[in-house]
Amino acid sequence: MSLPSDFIDFIKNKSLFDVKERLLIAVSGGVDSVVLCELCHRSGFDFVIAHCNFGLRGKESDDDALFVEEMGKRYAVEVKSVKFDTLLYAEENKVNTQIAARDLRYNWFNEIITSAKGKKIQKILTAHHADDNIETILMNFLKGTGINGLQGIQPKDAGIGGKITRPLLFARKDQLVEFARENQLSWRDDSSNESSKYTRNFCRNELLPAVRKIFPQADHNMLHNIDRMREVKYLYDLSIKQIIQKLVVYEGEHFRIPILKLLKLVPLHSVLFEIFTPFGFSVHQLGEIEKLCHADSGKYIQSDTHRILNNRKWLIISRIDSSSSDIIIINENDAKVNFGTQKLLITISEPPQKFDSDLSIVHVNVNDIKYPLLLRKWKQGDYFYPLGMQKKKKLSRFFIDNKLSLTEKEKIWVLESNKKIVWVLGLRIDDRFKITPTTKNVLKLSITE
Repeated sequence: MSLPSDFIDFIKNKSLFDVKERLLIAVSGGVDSVVLCELCHRSGFDFVIAHCNFGLRGKESDDDALFVEEMGKRYAVEVKSVKFDTLLYAEENKVNTQIAARDLRYNWFNEIITSAKGKKIQKILTAHHADDNIETILMNFLKGTGINGLQGIQPKDAGIGGKITRPLLFARKDQLVEFARENQLSWRDDSSNESSKYTRNFCRNELLPAVRKIFPQADHNMLHNIDRMREVKYLYDLSIKQIIQKLVVYEGEHFRIPILKLLKLVPLHSVLFEIFTPFGFSVHQLGEIEKLCHADSGKYIQSDTHRILNNRKWLIISRIDSSSSDIIIINENDAKVNFGTQKLLITISEPPQKFDSDLSIVHVNVNDIKYPLLLRKWKQGDYFYPLGMQKKKKLSRFFIDNKLSLTEKEKIWVLESNKKIVWVLGLRIDDRFKITPTTKNVLKLSITE
C-alpha cells in the first residue's frame, strides 16, 4: 500500500472529514506539514494554509514564513499567516515557551474559524504522526497523567469545537521523509529540534534511542498499546459512570456522597480521582480527601472553585461562591455571608436591653456556638427544639403548624452548629441556644437584602 492510499483509508476509517469540507492545514514548513499539504492536494481536498511565526529563531523563523507563502502559490491556495511575540506572552502569562506557543496557535486558529468569510472552514488539520504519538505516550507515562495520557494523541480532538483532526497519525516519520524525497518535495528543517533543552526533544533525541537499544520493538509495542489503552479506557469509563450514578446524590447546587459507601470502594484512589478532579481538586489532594472521610463533622478542604465538607456521614461538594450554593461554611471571623438573594450579618455584642420583634434579627448565646457554622437549605429529617419547648420537633411538622406553603418551605434556610440547628432563619431559634440571665455576650444574627 502507498502513503496516499493509506492516508485516504485512515481518514475514512476514523471519519475525520470528507471532500465536501473546507480544511485549514497548520503548516510550519517542516517535512510533516509539507507532506500533509501534498497528500491533501493529491486527494482533491479544498484547503487553506495557516502558518504561525513564533519569532523564536530570528531570521530562520522569517524564512520559514516566506517558504510557506511560496507553498501557497504552488498549490494556488490562500495562506493565512501571523507573527507572535511568544516570549512576551510567556512572561505575561507565567507559562513556558512551549505552552505559550501552543496557546497562541490554537487561539489564532479559533479566531480564523469564527471570523472566516465565504465558505466556512469545517476542520483544522495538524501534521502529528505516529512518532509524535510514541513520544507523547512515553512523556505522559513518566509525568503520571494516568490512563487518559496513555491513550496518546487522538485522531479527533475536542478542542475548537471538535474541529481539530490529525490524519497522519497512522504514518511513521521515516515514511513521510521517504515520500517527500521520492516526490522531490522541499521542506525546512527547524534547528531547535536538535536541542534537547525541551522535554519532547530530549525524549526524541536521547531517551527513546537509549530505550530502543534495549527494546528494539519499543516503538511497535507502544503504538500497539494505544489501541489497547483506548479499549481499557472505554471499560474504565463505563465502570466509573456506574459507580458515580450509584454513589453521588445530586441536590440542587451541591452533591452528597455517603462516606461509608465511598470508603468501601476498590480501587478507592481511582474513584476519588474521577469524582473530585472535575471540581478542581488536584491529584495531590486525594490523600487529604481520604483523611477528610475520617475527620470530625464540619472539617473541609477546598479547590479554587469548590469545597468538600464532612457533614455527619456525608461528604458534601459545593461551589465556593456562596451566593449560588445550598451549603455555606461560616468561620469565626466571618461577619457577612451571601445566601440566595440575601445576606446574613454576624456580630458579637452584649445582650440587648430590649428584644426586637423582627423575626429577621435574633440573638443567641455565643458560648454555645461552635465553629464552623453551616448555613444550608433545610431537608427532610431535620429537627430542632423550638424556643420555649423542651421537646424536639421535626421541621416538617413545625412548618405545618405555622401554615407555611410549599413555596415558602422551599425557601427556608437553617443555621447549624456542631450538628445542632441554631436558627430556622426568619422563624425561630433553638431553645438550646437561648440567652440566659448569666449570658455576657451574644451572637447577633440578622438577615438583610
